[in-house]
Amino acid sequence: MVSVLANALMVLPGKLVLGRLTMGDGRILALEPGTGVPEGALDCGGDLVMPGLVELHTDNLERHIEPRPRVAWPHAPAIVAHDAELAGVGITTVFDALRVGSIPDRSKGSYFEYARALASEILALRAAGALRISHLLHLRAELCSETLSEELAGFGPEDGVGIISLMDHTPGQRQFTDVTQLRAYLMGKHGFTEADFEAHVADRKDIWARKGAAHEAAAVAAAGRFGAVLASHDDSTAAHVAASAVHGVAFAEFPTTLEAARACRAAGIAVMGGAPNLIRGGSHAGNVAARELAEADCLDILSSDYVPAALLTAGLRLGELWGDLARGIATVTAAPARVAGLDDRGRLEPGLRADVIRVTRIGGAAVVRGTWVAGRRVA
Repeated sequence: MVSVLANALMVLPGKLVLGRLTMGDGRILALEPGTGVPEGALDCGGDLVMPGLVELHTDNLERHIEPRPRVAWPHAPAIVAHDAELAGVGITTVFDALRVGSIPDRSKGSYFEYARALASEILALRAAGALRISHLLHLRAELCSETLSEELAGFGPEDGVGIISLMDHTPGQRQFTDVTQLRAYLMGKHGFTEADFEAHVADRKDIWARKGAAHEAAAVAAAGRFGAVLASHDDSTAAHVAASAVHGVAFAEFPTTLEAARACRAAGIAVMGGAPNLIRGGSHAGNVAARELAEADCLDILSSDYVPAALLTAGLRLGELWGDLARGIATVTAAPARVAGLDDRGRLEPGLRADVIRVTRIGGAAVVRGTWVAGRRVA
């Protein structure tokens, strides 16, 4: 079936063109300038038409499977609801970020294995045609854990893992360089006492001393075994970035300082910033502001992280900040697709997948008025 989106302001690589987009057999067939609306075409009324958004790191599924602390929700309906939410905000490809590496058997601060079972359910729903958008796997490898190597061994090339990120949440490192931030988080959200906190810090540092180096090597090896792209997480210093470069990291998730972002730029490592950070005007954890990275020309990719609707709005805001809408939109479409090795999407070009969204702006809100995945309307 052939579909035409006409009278649309098309966001093409490096430019905007008023015209029409034709798609069929799952692909973009043609892009033509002009204001005409052929019979049977959808008149977009000058709305933006752009590639579907590509999300490399989102914790949103975890919110659906545990909608309240210690409240477990059935996984299949949670995955379907997560999928529908993403389709509704213009995300057409998502790498669902699943934590691997657990710390069981602690009175406080325990967390348990879930990734293998949840990944199997995602893949089964995908195979059954139950999901609207493209779902791929991102394994968040928690280096400071007891079970990372064993959990990674439960995955194989047949799972199609696309990304493995190296995450170190050891107190005093990276995101938690300032342990006062960690103290406030654990006491505020989990009711830790000062004694609980001190015991937690000692326990995590002991785990790192026993397991950290071996887990880092296992995660890097797993990425090679799966053919996955490797990402770093919360780089804070040039030394962190140098280690990432040795491992072959392709992109850095949420560097916490401008120093680290600049080191990534020098090393040829793409920099991912948080869309919520950009929209809020700063990091909720006291890290470098995404706007500061953008103004320093050290921001390549945006991720919605924990707010799916933030991705589109942040891409548009970057376009305003840079005075180049096509460049801003590329941070949520072409750039993440490229770094993840998805050469068939992320741009409006003939022959590529017809992952397309129609967007209008009403006040300060970006409103998705249509989402197509491989040419099929899904929202």
